[in-house]
Amino acid sequence: MENQILSHEQIRHKIRRIAYQIYESNVEEKQIVLAGIEGGGLEFAKKLKAVLEEITGAEILLCKVRMDKSDPLKSGVSTSLKPEEYENRSVVLVDDVLNSGSTLIYGVHHFLKTPTRQLKTAVLINRNHKRYPVKADFKGLSLSTSLQMHVRVDFTPRKHGVFLD
Repeated sequence: MENQILSHEQIRHKIRRIAYQIYESNVEEKQIVLAGIEGGGLEFAKKLKAVLEEITGAEILLCKVRMDKSDPLKSGVSTSLKPEEYENRSVVLVDDVLNSGSTLIYGVHHFLKTPTRQLKTAVLINRNHKRYPVKADFKGLSLSTSLQMHVRVDFTPRKHGVFLD
């Protein structure tokens, strides 16, 4: 059974609100790095980038974060930007759903190896089932679900949706 949690229009509003929150916490910055975790996180980061480019004069750099989400410790984490490209810059690590926290914590760990001005996290859906001590600084919706439920984010153009399967 599939239930829609957020509609296309609701997701657009959440993206805009999160973009403004990111801007407010980076109002003095000349560059902001949006590091999207490959998959839904990268798609979410691209949408945040488009709104941030409308509302701020800062340069928004998009960084793709790659890892095997089922075993990030074994696969390691790599990025499309070199460490010197985000060194001493404000970085926002972006994912679509914060479930157990493993993907986000390994992503955070990767960026902590390089000095950054600040490191924040943004998620569209925060599921409140974390096994790791990581939190979302910017979140679209907090959702209490059972561990058996699956949250799916669909970024199909003009048909965005968040579904509970």
